[in-house]
Amino acid sequence: MKKHLCLLLLAALALPGLAQKKTAPLDRPRLVVGIVVDQMRYDYLYRYWEKYGDGGFKRLLSQGFSYENTHYNYVPTYTGPGHASIYTGTTPSVHGIVGNNWWVREDSKATYVTEDKSVKAVGGSAAAGQQSPKNMLSTTITDELRLATNFQSKVIGVCIKDRGSILPAGHAANAAYWFDGANGAFITSTFYQTTLPGWASKFNGELHAAEYLSKPWQTLLPLKDYTESTADDAVWEGAFKGEAKPVFPHDLPKLSGVDVAAARAGLRAGVDASAASKSATYDLIRSTPFGNSLTLDFALEALKNEQMGLREVTDFLALSFSSTDYVGHQFGPNSIEAEDTYLRLDRDLERLLNYLDANVGKGKALVFLSADHGAAHAPDFLLEHGVPAGNVGSKLMRDSLQHELVRRHGPGQWVLSFENQQVYLNRPLLAQKKLDLAAFQREVANVMLQFAGVTRAITAEDLEKSHWESGMLMYLENGFFPKRSGDVLVVLAPGWLESYTFPVNRGTTHGSSGNYDTHVPLLFWGWHVKHGESSRAAQITDIAPTLARWLHIQEPNGCTGQPLPEVLGF
Repeated sequence: MKKHLCLLLLAALALPGLAQKKTAPLDRPRLVVGIVVDQMRYDYLYRYWEKYGDGGFKRLLSQGFSYENTHYNYVPTYTGPGHASIYTGTTPSVHGIVGNNWWVREDSKATYVTEDKSVKAVGGSAAAGQQSPKNMLSTTITDELRLATNFQSKVIGVCIKDRGSILPAGHAANAAYWFDGANGAFITSTFYQTTLPGWASKFNGELHAAEYLSKPWQTLLPLKDYTESTADDAVWEGAFKGEAKPVFPHDLPKLSGVDVAAARAGLRAGVDASAASKSATYDLIRSTPFGNSLTLDFALEALKNEQMGLREVTDFLALSFSSTDYVGHQFGPNSIEAEDTYLRLDRDLERLLNYLDANVGKGKALVFLSADHGAAHAPDFLLEHGVPAGNVGSKLMRDSLQHELVRRHGPGQWVLSFENQQVYLNRPLLAQKKLDLAAFQREVANVMLQFAGVTRAITAEDLEKSHWESGMLMYLENGFFPKRSGDVLVVLAPGWLESYTFPVNRGTTHGSSGNYDTHVPLLFWGWHVKHGESSRAAQITDIAPTLARWLHIQEPNGCTGQPLPEVLGF
């Protein structure tokens, strides 16, 4: 009987359409473009809707898929953690990027998120170039793409901010490029390569940043048309250094000191742009919409010259626009400057999508767009309209806490730092004085609760011994990494923020678990994306596993997010 069954099975396998059936080739997009807009609140998608063109945000929404209820699920909501969380598919509790800066207890000093003194600058100043992703402890979706294709896929990160380029590009990237305000050039580090490619050097030699800074920043539309914004001269807006008032037009040539003719003459004489115009401040471009345009100019050159999206394997461009963040910090979300920046970004997005259609092919590229965090309204703006708000000064809180602890326990540097709304205590001093760490943390938490604007103060001890699935404590737990986070974590009331200029507040900031900081856009467009939208709760950590499912590759090794079924079609 078994013999007959085996013969029947063999006969069946020989039939046409069974064993002879050919398997379809693996279907992947030619190119993935990840777009992160720095400090983009969800409502910006619709606030300026009537003034957007048809080819940028409107095209992404009308042809793509939008998750309308996407949030960050941790605090603090800053640029470094945001970019890391999007691309790793997990939270700071796993990938270790707990802020843009944090206190390193082993070294008794602060560190910057992508700081790496073991590498050297390539194409720029030493301080700007000593950067790498070494502090990020898990892989990214870009790393996994490189691993899955035996490093044949090209991965390149581009952003005016170093951390906005380096963290998304991951550990195994071909390159990451960021802007150096010292010479107005896009640079990299020896972590990636020892020299800039010829096309990048050529781009830098064309002095694009100087050209953008050679003209005043005028509004794209007549001032009277910016009806979605407050008056041009608001007390809560910050002026550029050298300006009497924060009003249009902003005289960029005067404010920056950049002289294009002098820079060109210097290049002809073999002198770099920074030496040709020593008083120039190329960094000023960051706080204008032209920083985004410059970023895209460079990214398009990378796509073209690296032949990305034109090869047999999938490539990945990690592109972040950060001028929106600089403008938001300085002028606030309700300013004409912020609105003008988004209207111009809309045109840059149109330029990018048109390039993809023409050069990669319609429907051949997969694009997603999100943000690394949102932003709060300027407190003075809210107060003027009767809405509760306020601001605190981190230096004042640190110094006041230190003074109180000296009063209670005697001389000593009890507080080492107040960073990311967290208190870092001097643990060696506590051990020397034979003071119990957990008890001291609780004492400090009680002191912090006495500050105006503080609603909660949670100890590291409590966070490490408990687990929360939702609510404020979940946000704190997901953002907590024991080796890098503080001893006491502070929560501010809704509408309250840390002011860089305390007690005066100019512009705005972010970092809280308020919806204004956590609610961000999430759009997918292009390859295999059907038009639609969903109001289901999505988390920023769901982006990476969704891409992994689409690309048929492993999700990042620390991933805790889940694929989004609606856009995937199952």
